[in-house]
Amino acid sequence: MRPCWNTVGSLLRFLLLAWIGAVGGQSETITLHTLRRVPAPANTNEWQTIEHPVTWDAQRTAMVLCDLWDAHWCPDANARVAELAPRVNAVISNARSIGVFIIHCPSDTMTFYKDHPGRRLAQAAPETKPRVPLKPWCARDPQREPPLPIDDSDEGCDGCPDCKPHRAWSRQHPAITIADADAITDSAEAYHLMRQRGITNVIVMGVHVNMCVLGRPFGIRQMVAQGQNVVLLRDLTDAMYNHRSRPWVSHFRGTELVIEHIEKYWCPTATSADLLGDEPFRFKDDIRKRIVLLIAENEYRTWETLPAFATRELAWRGYTIDFVTASQRTDDFDFQNWTAILDADLLVISARRRAVPEPMLDALRAHVAAAKPVVGLRTASHAFDPGDKSLPEDRTWRRFDREILGAQYQNHYGSGSKTVVRRAPGAANHPLLNGVNPEFQSASSLYRSRHPASTVTLLLEGQTENGQSETEPVAWINLASNRRVFYTSLGSPGDFDNPSFRRLLLNGILWALDDVIPPP
Repeated sequence: MRPCWNTVGSLLRFLLLAWIGAVGGQSETITLHTLRRVPAPANTNEWQTIEHPVTWDAQRTAMVLCDLWDAHWCPDANARVAELAPRVNAVISNARSIGVFIIHCPSDTMTFYKDHPGRRLAQAAPETKPRVPLKPWCARDPQREPPLPIDDSDEGCDGCPDCKPHRAWSRQHPAITIADADAITDSAEAYHLMRQRGITNVIVMGVHVNMCVLGRPFGIRQMVAQGQNVVLLRDLTDAMYNHRSRPWVSHFRGTELVIEHIEKYWCPTATSADLLGDEPFRFKDDIRKRIVLLIAENEYRTWETLPAFATRELAWRGYTIDFVTASQRTDDFDFQNWTAILDADLLVISARRRAVPEPMLDALRAHVAAAKPVVGLRTASHAFDPGDKSLPEDRTWRRFDREILGAQYQNHYGSGSKTVVRRAPGAANHPLLNGVNPEFQSASSLYRSRHPASTVTLLLEGQTENGQSETEPVAWINLASNRRVFYTSLGSPGDFDNPSFRRLLLNGILWALDDVIPPP
């Protein structure tokens, strides 16, 4: 029989490394910059991240590749694994070269590999006594961890929610090389292989992080239960999550939420950059939307309420948040960080009667000319219409209310009178009103907003609480020029204490971004 030179070469390398160790040489090591989440000392409902470098002996370390199949019933999952596979191959090639043991675990495909040396290697591993009984599937233990932060009950196919689950895979993705000295298994053989070699450190990568990466017999729950030191490579994984399901965030943010769950309850994470010396891997479609909040008013304290709202309602959803600010002085036209407008996917405006630098006004006009969305809050109707009528047109936008928001601001009713807000006729079932009470009271005085454009859809209307006003529009959307614009004349400090207002503003932002609005 002809020798398998790959096997012979791997054996010689193993013997060489063993000989180096025997004569006093040092084996190679891997340093991982791990991240874990722990309860904050003062408040167990808050979590803080702890970064901690660990250095492991390469020969006491294994890499487990979970279910990186050649095909999947979900076309999106299939495409992401194809994108991930070359990076995984580069990582294991580097790790293999310094003595890390590679264990390929493409479940349900062992027939394909029945004659591969790696499969025979796994089958030959002698059974060892585990720390706790080995399980063929490690389900969530409610005593150890709460429910996952995403709903994957629909099997989680993001782009094809009607796809029917079926076994589409037959082998591991061909872009991932399996060397003869690697092991191939889909069972607890992985644990016996580690015990046989004195391996105590496990680096896990693969898919899907909310399912098999946690639950398989070679996955995180099993390895942690057996007392292994486990690290997940958080940039080399993916989730089965459909953004139309709870918590209604992007697919990639859903994956991050599961990773954060693992960092809290199971093991730390690191990135492939620790092994390749470059930047962490990122899927090409993982582009986070940028929300820019322009705050320049001196009356309604949105310099406090909007940042708090952004932290509470937007940042955890995975949006990038930037602020453009000016002081509370109405004669201060010096805006900080205004260039952020150039990269905004959504502009949220809470400004009152300000002139702006000419380049900033150009950026504002370019934003709307590109049909990018706008959300206007209360004084946004007269944001760029300063009282000083002598200011030049290249620093003001006096018709912003009519041209962009879609209605004309005509001052307001007397201050001090609250507003009773109701759903506008025909708007009862509009998704923008999900979770908004059919009637609620606002602390804001009522604005006069007249002559709505034909492209405006009215959502809410209001009257002063004493009923001595006309019924006025309070919230609407405007689709002029194929641009998504949401505006509400509410927004006083007390409104931000009102769940209906907060939900209205969140819905308006999600709608403007063309993202999913959660159900009521």
